[in-house]
Parts: sequence; C-alpha cells; structure tokens
Amino acid sequence: MLVPLEQILQRARQNRYAVGAFNIYNLEGVLAVIQSAEALGSPVIIQLLPSALELGGTPLIQLCLEAGDKAQVPVAIHLDHCPSQKMIQAALAAGISSVMADGSGLEYAGNLAFTKNIVQEAVLYSAGVEGELGRLSGSEDGLTVAAAAAKMTQPEEAADFVKQTGICALAVCIGNIHGHYKTEPRLDFKRLAAIAAAVSVPLVLHGTSGLPDEMIVRAIAHGVCKFNVNTEIRTAYTHSLSRLFVGGNLPELVDVMRDGIAAMQGPIQSKIRLFGSTNKA
Repeated sequence: MLVPLEQILQRARQNRYAVGAFNIYNLEGVLAVIQSAEALGSPVIIQLLPSALELGGTPLIQLCLEAGDKAQVPVAIHLDHCPSQKMIQAALAAGISSVMADGSGLEYAGNLAFTKNIVQEAVLYSAGVEGELGRLSGSEDGLTVAAAAAKMTQPEEAADFVKQTGICALAVCIGNIHGHYKTEPRLDFKRLAAIAAAVSVPLVLHGTSGLPDEMIVRAIAHGVCKFNVNTEIRTAYTHSLSRLFVGGNLPELVDVMRDGIAAMQGPIQSKIRLFGSTNKA
C-alpha cells in the first residue's frame, strides 16, 4: 500500500527503528525491494535518483506507484538527491509522494531558500520534502564531491533550517560519505546527538553502504529513522549480470531478470533486519 514518507518515518521515530530507502533503476529493482519487504513484513521506501528518472521518465514513476499500491506492506515512493526544481515539479505532478530537495551544494542561505521553495511547491500535491544540511563527499549519480568540499551539519543551524523550511525529514552529514568507504568510517555521534536534540523531525543518514553494523545500530539509537542504500544493491545486481554472461554465454533475458532480483534481495533483506523494521508493517 502507498503511504506518505512522513507517516513511515514518524512511526519509526516513535518506535525506535529505521526504514531502508533503496535506490532502484528498473523493474527488477522495484520487485526486489517490494518482495524483500513483504517477506519480512517491513515498511519500505523506494527511491529514484535523478539519472534514473531522466532515463525512465514518468513511466518509471508510474511503475513504482503501481507496484507500491499493490504491495502488502507500507511503501513510500521518493525522489532522491534532486537539485533541479524543474525535475521535482515534474515528479510531483506525476504523483510521487515525497522528494529530497538537494540544496547541499549551496551556501546556507541559498540552501534554505531553495528547500523552502520546494516545500511550498510540494504542499500543493500533499507531498513531503526531505532536506539536507551539510554536504557529503564521495560519488553518487555521476556526481563526485571531494572530501575537502564536505561540510558537517551544524547543530545550531539545524533547528533554524527545519523551522524555516518546513521539511518533514533532515539528512545529516556527520562523517558519512556516498559510495565505498576507502578508510575506516568515523561518524561524529556527539554531533548527531546534538542535532537530534535540536530538531523535531526524523533524521536521515545517506551513505549507509559500508558502515559497520554497530554504527548503524548506534545511529538508530540517536534518532536516525531513514537509511539510504544504493551501492551494495547496485553492486549485487551488476555482479549477477557479469556472472551470467561469462565466457560469451547468452542466457534468456527473463532468467537474467530473475537472477538480478534474487541477487538484490540478499543485501536488501540484510539491511531491513539490521534497521529493525522487520514485522513493523
């Protein structure tokens, strides 16, 4: 069943667990996420990156919406990391229930103004908006941000940002990165605790792939209710393709799709269990 992002996150916040937000690119990804969530009785968030939306367009959104509507568990459909107001407007008009207004590349005042504007637009569609304060390093969706350009979320700015923009969730930067961690991850939990104390909305952590389990559990205890997962699922999918086509083998396309779905379900179900959302549907 389709439900708003805010409803999923508020329930997770109240009951001290988190929900996985899984980036998908095609039918196989949608089925892998929903089947995994149904198998474990978990709410789930299906996310589209701008690059996937540029390629798939409105039909990709409609695929997600119909699959989510028929699911036996709560499903939210979310546009991830979008800095384009034009694309956000098109996604909202197509029926997507929430968007991430990504103004993280702007200075504070610019980010605040951009995000506030998107919230005002989303209200017209009864949709929710996730904002981001700070900036993550790493690579995602074809964009690479150097470590030197990363910016930590400032707790003293977080309350003002949430209040002025009206967002329903806040993505924080506490040492997490996009993509693979090349060194041992170090998250600033003191900063996370201060942010959680300063704001009244659920917190989001991007760059979950590669974080040790104990860090995930600790982040949930500090108020994180949504974890974005991309790299591990995408890697499982592409590895399944490479295995099937080794040595010039040309398998049946439906077999390729089935294998891809099965390959993605492993890391998806593992994350759902780790986040504590099993049987929370």
